[in-house]
Amino acid sequence: MRKHAFVYMVARIAQAVLVLWAAYTVTYVILNLLPADPIALILKAKGTDVSSVTPAQLRTLKQSYGLDQGAWHQYVTMLFNALRGDFGTSYTYDVPVIKLISLRVGSTLLISALSIVVAIVAAFLLAFLAAYMRRPFLRRFLAALPVLGASVPSFWVGLLLMQVFSFGLGWLPSMGMQGWKSLVLPTITMSIPTGALLAQLLIGGFEETIRSQYVTVARAYGLGRGRILISHVTKNASLPTLTILGLIVGETVTGAIVAETVFSRQGLGMLIQQSVTSQDIPVIQGAVVLAAGAFVLVNLAVDVIYPLLDPRIVLHSKAKG
Repeated sequence: MRKHAFVYMVARIAQAVLVLWAAYTVTYVILNLLPADPIALILKAKGTDVSSVTPAQLRTLKQSYGLDQGAWHQYVTMLFNALRGDFGTSYTYDVPVIKLISLRVGSTLLISALSIVVAIVAAFLLAFLAAYMRRPFLRRFLAALPVLGASVPSFWVGLLLMQVFSFGLGWLPSMGMQGWKSLVLPTITMSIPTGALLAQLLIGGFEETIRSQYVTVARAYGLGRGRILISHVTKNASLPTLTILGLIVGETVTGAIVAETVFSRQGLGMLIQQSVTSQDIPVIQGAVVLAAGAFVLVNLAVDVIYPLLDPRIVLHSKAKG
């Protein structure tokens, strides 16, 4: 059993490394296919035109940014530098990418963590209520809410919340980073699509688990509906949600871009949006690798935890192997 668990973990780690390499490579290829001249972008950020720079200055500038070599040589050099945590220098800000990201990532991690907590609590509460309600029309209404939450654009939700709670009621700031109150609207905006995704899975899991034989036995012993849901249904219905934690990370990155743009927060999401607009390739590359790294780490953690909760996963992997 230990041997199979070891093989299972080695395979998952190798898969994680492959995903990171693929994310870096695909991003590099796509960004280098864009019809843009990096030197022109760098000079534009400095307020200088290409025509006003001498050939010697152009050569020096290309050497300083590593743009004087062919595409393959640049890829290999950048890849090995990335392994050391060096993603180059931003074209727009003229500072190391890793420093630029480290200055912005704290704000994004804060609202991302808060939004995930809010999403998990709201999803479990909604799924519990949908399973607890005895009236069919109430269950159908609650089950339809996640579909509505997943279909509404996040930017529209953010603008609506801003209109109501900032401009209408004046309870919360509409933009910026002004204490804890400025966290409320971005957190809610980011938590809605994530919570909707979780709630859809949990509601289906609750409905399927309630029809299980052991729940029927628990009812026969006279246990109440609420106690059955808390003691027996919730744990087993929640296990499948671990498998979509990677998707939640992806939703969080997307939601951060939308929320920070709408609410003018100087975080990683707005940095990505600004870098895409200005075609700041090193920053985009670093941000994509960071997002992919978070995705890989979360899924790797799930791959470690899930066999502890359900050992059949390792046995199933062995049978497939």
